[in-house]
Amino acid sequence: MGLLDKLSGWLGLRKKEVNVLCLGLDNSGKTTIINQLKPANHSNHLGPFSEEWKHVSQTQTQEIVPTIGFNIEKFKNSSLSFTVFDMSGQSRYRNLWEHYYKASHAIIFVIDSGDKLRMVVAKEELEILLNHEDIRCKRVPVLFFANKMDLDSAMSSVKVSQMLSLENIKDKPWHICASNAIKGEGLQEGLEWLQEQIRQSYQNNEQMTD
Repeated sequence: MGLLDKLSGWLGLRKKEVNVLCLGLDNSGKTTIINQLKPANHSNHLGPFSEEWKHVSQTQTQEIVPTIGFNIEKFKNSSLSFTVFDMSGQSRYRNLWEHYYKASHAIIFVIDSGDKLRMVVAKEELEILLNHEDIRCKRVPVLFFANKMDLDSAMSSVKVSQMLSLENIKDKPWHICASNAIKGEGLQEGLEWLQEQIRQSYQNNEQMTD
């Protein structure tokens, strides 16, 4: 059972759709995290903008072929719809993210904690995301994975949080977890936090409609 199946069970959802966007710079580990989250029997879906795509299993011996352009992958079980974005490092592709903001219920933002040089770029992209009109006015929960903690050059999740100025996020619930996606370390903690935030959001919406 993938972690996404567990999330569905925790939430007690039946026919509701939960759209979770997984964003971050290229080579941050998004694909590896998604492979840990998705149902075990899910087959790969090739997005319309990608020329090459290979998934990584939960071993260190296989490698991901870098995405050329922009790839979209969608998978679902009986109650959850999960949308994955995997884009190249070229900034011209990142503006495609915004087409999916309006329907999002939660965001997972993955950071390569060992890539100090591009931390500034990650911060800029995060600020653009949070200031977008379809995100700015929503209390969408944001889960950060400070990934690749197995690297000698990895910064702590506290340091990553400081470099991204996460303390300035006042209008949305957010949480950062140190993770090693290849081994699945840290993912469970993050998903438990995310499911509680989504559960509270649904409860609040149902109370408002009663």
